Amino acid sequence: MATNVDVKKTKKDNNMGLIRKFSRKMKQSGVLRKKRSLRYFNRETSDFKKKSEALIKIEKTGEYNKNIKNGTISPRNKK
Repeated sequence: MATNVDVKKTKKDNNMGLIRKFSRKMKQSGVLRKKRSLRYFNRETSDFKKKSEALIKIEKTGEYNKNIKNGTISPRNKK
């Protein structure tokens, strides 16, 4: 969403008036409100990615259990 907010300086405007005019235009355009609402937006992970991550976790757990049985690593204390 690319929206430009243009403010032209007239002969009557001083710098503070120009800033107020810009702020008013920004509020009216709704650009800032839209950007702030998207600030913490996180996309949901896809089903494929969830399944692949679950398979990787199962595989790593299996390797960990196998290493414990072989005695190559010591088991962690569960809380």
